[in-house]
Amino acid sequence: MAIRKILLLGLILSFSLKETFAFQQNKTTKQPNILWITCEDMSPHLGSFGEKIAKTPNLDKLAKEAVRYTNVFSTAGVCAPSRATLITGMYQTSIGAHNMRTLQTAVSQKLSVPFYSALLPEQVKCFPEYLRKAGYYCTNNEKQDYQFEAPVTVWNENSKTANWRGREDKNQPFFSVINLMITHESQVFSRDKEPLSVHLDSVIVPPYYPDNAIIRKDIARFLSNVEIMDKQVGDILQQLKDDGLYDNTIIFFYSDHGDGLPFVKRELYDRGLKVPMLIRFPNAKNAGTTDSQLLSFVDFAPTVLSLANIPIPKYIQGQAFLGKQKSEIARKYIYAARDRMDSEYDRVRAVSDGRFKYLKNYQPEKPYYQNLKYRLSQKSMQEILRLKEAGKLNDQQAYWFRNSKPEEELFDTQTDPYEFKNLANNPTYKAKLTELRQKHLEWIKQFGDLGAIPENELVASWWQGKDKAPETSSPEISLKEGKVSIISATKGASIAYKKHEKDKEWQVYSKPFHIQKGDSLYVIAHRIGFSASKVIKIK
Repeated sequence: MAIRKILLLGLILSFSLKETFAFQQNKTTKQPNILWITCEDMSPHLGSFGEKIAKTPNLDKLAKEAVRYTNVFSTAGVCAPSRATLITGMYQTSIGAHNMRTLQTAVSQKLSVPFYSALLPEQVKCFPEYLRKAGYYCTNNEKQDYQFEAPVTVWNENSKTANWRGREDKNQPFFSVINLMITHESQVFSRDKEPLSVHLDSVIVPPYYPDNAIIRKDIARFLSNVEIMDKQVGDILQQLKDDGLYDNTIIFFYSDHGDGLPFVKRELYDRGLKVPMLIRFPNAKNAGTTDSQLLSFVDFAPTVLSLANIPIPKYIQGQAFLGKQKSEIARKYIYAARDRMDSEYDRVRAVSDGRFKYLKNYQPEKPYYQNLKYRLSQKSMQEILRLKEAGKLNDQQAYWFRNSKPEEELFDTQTDPYEFKNLANNPTYKAKLTELRQKHLEWIKQFGDLGAIPENELVASWWQGKDKAPETSSPEISLKEGKVSIISATKGASIAYKKHEKDKEWQVYSKPFHIQKGDSLYVIAHRIGFSASKVIKIK
């Protein structure tokens, strides 16, 4: 109460100094605009990556002005764990964000696992918070799906319409993420009755599927959705051009993992992990070139910070591949993980050198196929299961339904792109098997792997045996020499404030600031994995 009285006395004073935002202090350092355009559930189905069926003229045009990255891999074959990696620069297995959908009530009810936010190490932040502290205007629309409730410090605006146009100061640098949902797995079955722009006869059916009209229709629906997505990208790029920002914005386009079709999504095969990526640099620098270096989603956060000329925190596990802080050593391996998928557990780890893929099956007694309720909404999945029960699948089509797995698998993705032929027991490849096995063990030793801990035990350790997450300590506010200072007793808590209840944005607190006569103060603290503190209101 004494602190509040002091603050109330200070609020009636008129300060001649106004709050100085971080971006005003950083005007001497060039901070580029950065835009991420992401789509859901799509392998490299772009004309510039060799796609022959779906027509993607807008992205093909962008590719002519951009650098085409041909060896980019997600850290999981599904969205939420991969998004946890993207937003933190940390492997999802190292921070407890590896199980698919930790905040989904329906799954928790079946498994008797509480829905929860992964409790991140205290130093770990969502990387846009660093951008905001450095003066960036950061937006996301609208999907987060990070495996935890994100603090309000992450985005200036998170909504279906959020983009750079929300800035009051049009000279303020921005980082905007626009998520395109049209290619998502759900859009295959939810748009089942809509007209197709891709004809059934034109699609190419991969050998792991039976070939009939039902299968072809789902593939054609998906590729038709890719064409719609391309038009949406064209609209976004036109907005940039209309605003005079196209030539001074770094534009990323990529997908969050492989296709949203059966035996692709959720898998650690290249078709589940490998994604297309284009980056257009200001004034089309290096236009039309190709970069084949190995890149992982864990590298995206440090790369954006490097491009924005913001120091990369030492805890971040990825490495920058662009900017002044670009790693001097190129990545030699990518790593990926599979854990709980909705209601079903199966712990698998992957290492790839770009050609050879190593899989470590920690639960070899489990079958490859998991009967996931959500995936059964696709008619192609229903049809594959019908043909399986009728005994009408050939060996390659039945490959998915093996009842158990070897402890190790090794594939040459160059000569065996569908990863049918396990080379782990082939003496010719013993050295490669040993190499990738060792890299897997070194990865676990360096970063840890919380997937080894049963999920209920992991959550219990975070919650210290209680039935809910700990609450972030309420922020403590003080006034000294005309400046407001705020702290939270919870280590690692992010602190946000605003001066008027109707303010749309929460400001990220980084240092003491001035207030003016008539200002109120609203303050909240939130450590990721804890519940947020109550909002402290002072008027």
